[in-house]
Amino acid sequence: MEIAPAYLPHPPSVPGWLNKGDNAWQMTAATLVALQSMPGLVILYGSIVKKKWAVNSAFMALYAFAAALILWVLVCYRMAFGDKLLPFWGKGAPALGQKYLVRQANVPMSIHHFNNGTVETPGNMPLYPMASLVYFQFTFAAITLILLAGSVLGRMNIKAWMAFVPLWLIFSYTVGAFSLWGGGFLYHWGVIDYSGGYVIHLSSGIAGFVAAYWVGPRLKSDRERFPPNNVLLMLCGAGLLWMGWSGFNGGAPYAANVDASIAVLNTNVCAATSLLVWTTLDVIYFGKPSVIGAVQGMMTGLVCITPGAGVVQSWAAMVMGILSGSIPWFTMMILHKKSTLLQKVDDTLAVFHTHAVAGLLGGALTGLLAEPTLCNLILPVTNSRGAFYGGVGGVQFLKQLVGALFVIGWNIVSTTVILLVIRLFIPLRMPDDQLLIGDDAVHGEEAYALWGDGEKYDATRHGHVSVYGDDTPSRQANGARGFTVQL
Repeated sequence: MEIAPAYLPHPPSVPGWLNKGDNAWQMTAATLVALQSMPGLVILYGSIVKKKWAVNSAFMALYAFAAALILWVLVCYRMAFGDKLLPFWGKGAPALGQKYLVRQANVPMSIHHFNNGTVETPGNMPLYPMASLVYFQFTFAAITLILLAGSVLGRMNIKAWMAFVPLWLIFSYTVGAFSLWGGGFLYHWGVIDYSGGYVIHLSSGIAGFVAAYWVGPRLKSDRERFPPNNVLLMLCGAGLLWMGWSGFNGGAPYAANVDASIAVLNTNVCAATSLLVWTTLDVIYFGKPSVIGAVQGMMTGLVCITPGAGVVQSWAAMVMGILSGSIPWFTMMILHKKSTLLQKVDDTLAVFHTHAVAGLLGGALTGLLAEPTLCNLILPVTNSRGAFYGGVGGVQFLKQLVGALFVIGWNIVSTTVILLVIRLFIPLRMPDDQLLIGDDAVHGEEAYALWGDGEKYDATRHGHVSVYGDDTPSRQANGARGFTVQL
């Protein structure tokens, strides 16, 4: 019997450079990161906000995921991981052609040289096709935009958001990604950002805060009372986010190797520690544990470990968890209430605290705790180490701070310019009449087939006209409303 080409010992779809294990893990990791956004953050956003904003919040995430993918393959992937145009930016080009996507993956500018021009570290050439790398890196770009959206939920004009997503992806995200990962100046200088503490979390936190400033605040009533419409669904979304982080940090080495294993373990250790510390502080300070607080503690732990997940020891991951569960808690619960600037800017989901503060903290701690042997497994600059290990570690800590300043500065400027340009054509904030109503006014849709949330009863929206007779609402003793049907 003739054997199909796909099952031959050396089929044409399995070139000599392909490692099936690495390719399988990279596609799995990419899927895990994608699940963090779709459906993870879609569910989280749709349930953590007030009921009248559930559809709009979920749709902002859904739209960003789809729009980012198309723009990523059209131009942005190669701006972030292609040939150098500027020290902080790559040359944009499509990543759609068959010849480009089936060849061995390669990050062309990642080869690192000594000062005399000789090669110090070979460039990144993973043992799988470009298609796997393009999609894996897309999932990071998408989740960055969706995290940023958390700062402007409940009032940003959806049309302004639709314009903002492609512009920010081009002029902000690709700059950070190329500079720190794609072979840009921070990469070659030796700034450590293992899996996105700066590229993703510091960027989204700062850009989100700036966007919240320019868009303006929610309605006063929404700022004063903004309860989750479904706490259990919120936990489902948070759980998808946590479990998906194993792909987030485990896929960063571009291989199914020992560094990926260390990163996955450290990720979960730090997240669990941070959650417990945050919850403990809630109990001490407020007298009761908060479920939303536990989710925030989980988030800050995941964010904090990300820049150093594969280069710190597991005891250091626990230390980072202790600090990520306490320092962002302090900035959110104590400092925020005392700061005029933080009070003025309406950051809906406190993305500044959970991502900018935690991301900066993680990057700084990586500069202190990066372990030399683990660093040599993955970093382009040999002998990199945290200050805790002596030698050049003190310089590494300073590099981390300079890298953070570049990311912060670029995001402040680029986000401001993008929003000011959009404002010339589209109002950034919804009109007050839409803000009063929410989803029904913006999309003509509502999240749940029920009514409440301070609305007045409207039989055309909240009930069904009976064909049997009287459809007048009757008031029950417990305050519920229904229909009395005459048969």
